Amino acid sequence: MGGVFIKPVTKLGGEIKVPGDKSISHRAALFGGMAHGETHVSNFLLGEDCLSTLRCLKQLGVSWERQETEVWIRGEGMGAWQEPIDVLDAGNSGTTLRLMLGALAGSPFTVTMSGDESLRSRPMRRVTDPLKQMGAQIMGRREGNLAPITMKGGQLQGQSFRTAVASAQIKSAIILAGLRAQGETSVEEPALSRDHTERMLRGFGVDVQSDRTVARVHGGGRLNGQAVSVPGDISSAAFFLVLGSLVGQGEIILPDVGVNPTRTGILDVLRAMGADIELLDSSEICGEPRATLRVRPAKLKGIEISGDMIPRLIDEIPILAVAASLAEGETVIRDAAELRVKETDRISTVVKGLNALGAKVEELPDGMRIQGQTTLYGGQASSFGDHRLAMAWAISGMLSREGVSVEDMEAADVSYPEFLTVIKKVAG
Repeated sequence: MGGVFIKPVTKLGGEIKVPGDKSISHRAALFGGMAHGETHVSNFLLGEDCLSTLRCLKQLGVSWERQETEVWIRGEGMGAWQEPIDVLDAGNSGTTLRLMLGALAGSPFTVTMSGDESLRSRPMRRVTDPLKQMGAQIMGRREGNLAPITMKGGQLQGQSFRTAVASAQIKSAIILAGLRAQGETSVEEPALSRDHTERMLRGFGVDVQSDRTVARVHGGGRLNGQAVSVPGDISSAAFFLVLGSLVGQGEIILPDVGVNPTRTGILDVLRAMGADIELLDSSEICGEPRATLRVRPAKLKGIEISGDMIPRLIDEIPILAVAASLAEGETVIRDAAELRVKETDRISTVVKGLNALGAKVEELPDGMRIQGQTTLYGGQASSFGDHRLAMAWAISGMLSREGVSVEDMEAADVSYPEFLTVIKKVAG
């Protein structure tokens, strides 16, 4: 079998400092480039997605320097952005593409954005349609739904939008366009998505108003450079929360992890399944709550995951599916059709991958049904270039009977470049 072979373990322990939050790192870089004055970002995630945002900013004329996980961005305001001489390449990053389109919608020049093969297949109309309604001129494949996308910005008019899905990327793109629009722009979601944009913009001096599932901003707001401390990414911590819950012996400590309420669905679900997870040393820095997480082995049970919980853990569903396959009883995941338009169709790929490893999983139109108490025998699984799948299959290997060979394990570099090194360390 090809790929990286991950051996089973029965005991582990230690402290793991997970890398900086991907969503917050993206926004810190982008908002620093939109701001006036210097922005200093500490604990910046060095994954390929976030580096794509920095590279796009450089093409727009924004100056920045980086030393390891420290980034200094010298912003001169959005009015100083320059028309790029080449296509802005977002790589595999949907966040880069969607948020950058929103930020550029009011710029008086033409820009073309694209990405890798995976990104060019992911839907963009839910962002491009609102930006068109506000006044941007946008062309792309399939009527602006697929990259490459070319946009000529200009005079924008604030409007009120009601989105069909709860999506922080859609909401953020509209809010960023609203900063350069006349009048008020508002976004109403069916459920509250991640609110990192609203929190961070307030830190940069913008008056963003939030009322449950509605966010509002008035045009003309000025961003001022700030110091931003990025907490550890709870989506990266999720893999170790599941591993620590299901391994035979030991405990794992995860310091300084972001516990924003719009992101802690993974904690709520694992605790409902019976996990032994404690929050220690809670604090709030730069508007984002954080804490040390301690996880110990526990016997998990199946539950139903659906409704408003889904936006709070959408990225963690692949590793939650692994946990459910080793829990007692049935787990049903519903209302997660958004997984089909991620880096891969995560419903289909997770179901096929787990079944190949010996689990019993049924694919549903908007989720999956998992029969627990399955022994994961092991075998071979592919990430299909999806970082979340690469790490989920690696954790499956550690919890399996015979180990798992993970094809395209390097996909983990998108959000966790040191993942393999860390799991070797924690396993001793």
